[in-house]
Amino acid sequence: MAKNQDEEDQTEDEGAAENAGAGKKKRLVTFAAAGALALLLAGGGGYFFLAGGDSSESDAEAAKPVVFVDMREMIVNLAFEPPQERPRFLKFRVSLELDDPRAVAAIEPLMPRIEDAFQVYLRELRPSELDGSAGVHRLREELLRRVNIAVHPAKVNALLFQEVVVQ
Repeated sequence: MAKNQDEEDQTEDEGAAENAGAGKKKRLVTFAAAGALALLLAGGGGYFFLAGGDSSESDAEAAKPVVFVDMREMIVNLAFEPPQERPRFLKFRVSLELDDPRAVAAIEPLMPRIEDAFQVYLRELRPSELDGSAGVHRLREELLRRVNIAVHPAKVNALLFQEVVVQ
């Protein structure tokens, strides 16, 4: 009887080991299937964003006329920073991008207002705020916001720097 008990324990141990091996295989198959599904979803999403969409919309956007209005060159004193001994200047020239050629006629008479908005803002800037590409990007965004306020209801799509010099 003791022998029978030992044989039963051994049989149970083997069955448990087989079940554990089957559980690991089942888990591995589940993870592999989830990974394959994730790859398929990522591939489908990439295709949708890169190649999907209506080609007629992209053709219509490409056909829109774009007009550029050049502003005159501006030189502005920048605010002093504590260790600074001499005045620093910002010299820049920009173009305004419009998608409506009729808006040019509306914006031309407002150039003094745009230049005033630029002057007031730029005189408060410090040279350290214009360091690097991040500083120039912030400057572009702020000037674009001020232009759109000055020319409302007309809309300027972009402000393009032709020249930026900090001395």
